[in-house]
Amino acid sequence: MRRHPVGFRYASALFEHAQENYLLDSIEQELSDVSQVFQATNLLDEVFNHPKMTSEEKKKIVRESFSSKVSDVVVNLLLLLIDNRRESVFFSIVEDYKKLANEAKGIAEATVYTAKALSDDEKEAVAQVFSIKTGKQKLLINNIVDKEIIGGLKVRVGDSVYDGTVASQLERIQKRMIYGNVSR
Repeated sequence: MRRHPVGFRYASALFEHAQENYLLDSIEQELSDVSQVFQATNLLDEVFNHPKMTSEEKKKIVRESFSSKVSDVVVNLLLLLIDNRRESVFFSIVEDYKKLANEAKGIAEATVYTAKALSDDEKEAVAQVFSIKTGKQKLLINNIVDKEIIGGLKVRVGDSVYDGTVASQLERIQKRMIYGNVSR
């Protein structure tokens, strides 16, 4: 997923503030909570995009809904987005903030494609092996079952892909048979 340039600037500023004040985890949780509320209520899509909704009405809704539940930093972010008519980038800010916070904590997200769902123990084993390969302290595993995979697994961490599927091994064998076993 490509990052939104404006959303990334907001996320970076929020991240710097949170890091300076030792609030990385709490801000991340609050952004996640607000995001869940927005998704559950369609507040951003339906209410805030209504043509008759004024900025002051939006701010009032935000203050009433979130002031007692999240920190002033997150409420002020929402109010700033309303002032700058940037409410639509909120979800991008949340995603970019998560990535920045995870990077700072040495955590990466990994997508693991397998023929069958991995057990918790298997996920942990994959996380241990690939955290060493990627130089991360911890990997968060998202397992996707892909029936096209005959066996083995394919792991995507950021821009890197580790393909240990049976299909890719068969493809390499086929190429060796066609072109010979040429070492370079």
